[in-house]
Amino acid sequence: MIFSNKYIDYTTKSKRELYETLLLFKLLSNSHLVYIGKYLLKFSIKIKLPISNLIKKTIFKHFCGGENIIESQKKIRELGKHNIKTILDYSVEGQNHVNNLEQVYQEIMNNLDVAQNNTLIPFCVFKITGISRFELLTKISAKIPLNTQENNELKILKNRLNKICSKAQEVNKPILIDAEESWIQNAIDDLVEALMIRFNKKTVLVYNTIQFYRWDKLKYMKKLHETGKSRNFKIGVKIVRGAYMEKERFRAQQKNYKSPIHKDKLACDHDFNKASKYCLDHLNDISVCFGTHNEQSTKYILELMQKYNIDNSDKRIYFSQLLGMSDNISFYLAHFNYNVAKYVPYGPVKYVIPYLIRRAEENSSIGSQTDGEIKRIKQAIKNN
Repeated sequence: MIFSNKYIDYTTKSKRELYETLLLFKLLSNSHLVYIGKYLLKFSIKIKLPISNLIKKTIFKHFCGGENIIESQKKIRELGKHNIKTILDYSVEGQNHVNNLEQVYQEIMNNLDVAQNNTLIPFCVFKITGISRFELLTKISAKIPLNTQENNELKILKNRLNKICSKAQEVNKPILIDAEESWIQNAIDDLVEALMIRFNKKTVLVYNTIQFYRWDKLKYMKKLHETGKSRNFKIGVKIVRGAYMEKERFRAQQKNYKSPIHKDKLACDHDFNKASKYCLDHLNDISVCFGTHNEQSTKYILELMQKYNIDNSDKRIYFSQLLGMSDNISFYLAHFNYNVAKYVPYGPVKYVIPYLIRRAEENSSIGSQTDGEIKRIKQAIKNN
């Protein structure tokens, strides 16, 4: 099998750590446990139960680099030894207070400073809900007129985005802007497109993330490409399947509108693969980061690259997986000199809870993926 355990280095983990990881994935494979645990976790944080240390020693330890950049440096160096780069992700989102939004903005700028002289950090990444209120983006997406205060907030947001991208240009580090919920994504798409028009004239600095569990996004990507050609800017895209599926379906049902999510996984896989081929067919205009844990899709992309005689290390193509997941794919790609990076989330434990809940839900809903992780860890314990 192409993506076996063969290339993964487990020597940095003790047998105890491997057993802890095995237990974690076994718990995550239980969808009922994850469902109940999600609400217990949120409730515990709300009533300020002292559970941060427990979270930090378990799920946080596996999926995050640390509570700050300094704590994350160890993980950056560890991955770098195996030709795997790091995308530092300050995973604080959904902030509302003006001081918190400013703090996240400053952290993103700090991220760019850290990345400037570090070849192990090829991109910087952030969510727009880290630097802007969710409700503001909801109103913009729904085309509801903004009041004076909201118009002022929008100006502040645009100013922050332009400053982040100007800094990124100065330090020569591209920016990945994450996708979010469908009911705020239109606002995000418009903001990111405006940044591409300004900053992607000669090279790709700004990447938008497209979630292909949505049935309308293949059409969106092709339209964006056409806009880029007509307005003379290059396209940067990170293509993923998506991370908000349960929430999306529930909201569509509650509010009685057509779900933006594909009816089944097969349709999602089909669109992801078609989008992958489209990007590789138009590499002169599009730079792409394939954010996937799917072995079949990754194999398909590698076969296309070989068919098109695209060099493994072509800088227009990156692969990305999340820290703590699909090491078999990451280590394989790194071994054969493909450009590959791990998303390494960091931030104070209590603020990273939404990210950790999504990882738990993802692992419980995609049974085959979690089963694969369990099988690999069992093999590693056996060989240790």
